[in-house]
Amino acid sequence: MSGNRIDLLRPDAPELAARGAFAAGVRTVELVNRDQVDVARVEAGTPHPRTDRKLVLEVWYPASDEEREEHYRDVLLRDGRTRVTLNGRAIRDGQPSNEGPFPLVVISHGYPGNRFLLSHLGENLATKGYVAVSVDHPDSTYDDKGPFGSTLVNRPLDQLFVVSQFDRLSRDGGSFLSGLVDAQNAALIGYSMGGYGAVVASGGGVTQEAVTHDWSAPEGLLRMHLSGSDSHKALPDPRVKAAIAFAPWGMQRGVFDSAGLADISIPFMVVAGDADDICGYDKGPKALFEQMVNSDRALLTFRLANHNVAAPIPAPMESWQRVEWLDFVPFEHYADPVWDSVRMNNIAQHFVTAWLGLHLKGDAAMEHYLALVEEAADGVWDIDESGERTPAHTYWKGFQNRTATGLAFERRKPVA
Repeated sequence: MSGNRIDLLRPDAPELAARGAFAAGVRTVELVNRDQVDVARVEAGTPHPRTDRKLVLEVWYPASDEEREEHYRDVLLRDGRTRVTLNGRAIRDGQPSNEGPFPLVVISHGYPGNRFLLSHLGENLATKGYVAVSVDHPDSTYDDKGPFGSTLVNRPLDQLFVVSQFDRLSRDGGSFLSGLVDAQNAALIGYSMGGYGAVVASGGGVTQEAVTHDWSAPEGLLRMHLSGSDSHKALPDPRVKAAIAFAPWGMQRGVFDSAGLADISIPFMVVAGDADDICGYDKGPKALFEQMVNSDRALLTFRLANHNVAAPIPAPMESWQRVEWLDFVPFEHYADPVWDSVRMNNIAQHFVTAWLGLHLKGDAAMEHYLALVEEAADGVWDIDESGERTPAHTYWKGFQNRTATGLAFERRKPVA
């Protein structure tokens, strides 16, 4: 088996991490969002320049081909120069399954990142009957890292533009997506700044403090996402039925508050490490979760995990070497000091499968994987001689004995 794999499944992986019944196909697609404000080039007191915003996408989908080992070539690493080959099982340009349409999932990387950073999740979801679309966000990739204000403004706009365009393409008889994707039934998944975008796109407007901060977008452009503004009230897309944010950025910096987060009403899961030194925890993702009071919401916590929690692929071997043009080893962009990346990926695949299965596919059986004692360490493993659970058994469903150690899961229903 070749290295740099994104499709690994550990023997102790939770039940729903396993690949589904479909083979995965993959294609690279380009979309252009025309005549957008070029935030990266805005200067005070001058007309705002415009640009055509090109988005390069990796699209994973259920395929009718036989599954086999495949390669993702020329994938750029965090160092911004080195290109490597990743290995998985998605068939390049595979024949789409005729069993659709399938729900749409838009995947959004961090700052910086690229469309392959969460590719383990894209492949996995395609095998389970989803069309998963991962975006290269301009001004936010390894070789195109622009001003932070551009990401603040554009991230939710990019995410919802993809939903809109895939809805259009699903009705285009000349597109391979015709009849394949159900864009009326969509979800957003974001990591770090992608998680920020998912919060904003789901209805969580930003604060006035965020609009005027020195790290914000120039000329008050972030005001379009201001909580309570007409522009932000019009932003959420009814086609988006659920969201998941890994290590979402912003709460700890005053970007969101309880009033804005109360406007989120779709089911929303937050995944966080309680040792995150970028987004924080108690005042970051945990506070975000607690203040989405009108959402069916969940918080999955990896104890002792830092910012690279569950979302990034295992660090490619080429990233283990120090390079002279960075002051850190690129490995650090992908890996966690405590948790094994494959282990975290498998846990993420399990919970994402349960969350989307419940909220996009209406599979009530998924609720059993989400009705858990909050601290996994408090779960009791009690199986009788026939292998059946006893009434005393409270261990996390889908996890083998002793394998949920270090995890916590909280669930809250809307207050209304």
